[in-house]
Amino acid sequence: MQPTASARLYFENNAGRLLEHADGYVVFQYHPGKRNLADLQALLTHTSNLLNRNQWHRLLGDQRLMSPFTEEESAWIKTYWLDSSLQRPGGIYGAIILAHDVFARLAMNQVMHEAKASALTYRLFETEETAVAWLRQLR
Repeated sequence: MQPTASARLYFENNAGRLLEHADGYVVFQYHPGKRNLADLQALLTHTSNLLNRNQWHRLLGDQRLMSPFTEEESAWIKTYWLDSSLQRPGGIYGAIILAHDVFARLAMNQVMHEAKASALTYRLFETEETAVAWLRQLR
């Protein structure tokens, strides 16, 4: 997904980019290739800030080009981002477009399985169209 009239670029670094969608949700897109932890932390922190600033509860996570998480990334996502950053009244609903890379899919599934008290309710999708359709039902 490229920025369009309906989605405006909010933040971008080497790990990925965030878009503000006019329908009231965050679009989180991973860039391909290796990431460093600081870039992933910044991207996820900006995601939390954008959700809070707009009082949104919906997120489209585009993992199609994502590389597998490192152990360090997985640990930070579980202990910081999922357990604390998303703790908001009503929780967060995430429509996740699955990665093309099977190892990236496995890494994401392991992180979500091991997350202890996540306020993220999510569904996995093969296509952007079905993911967006599910988010639209949650208004």
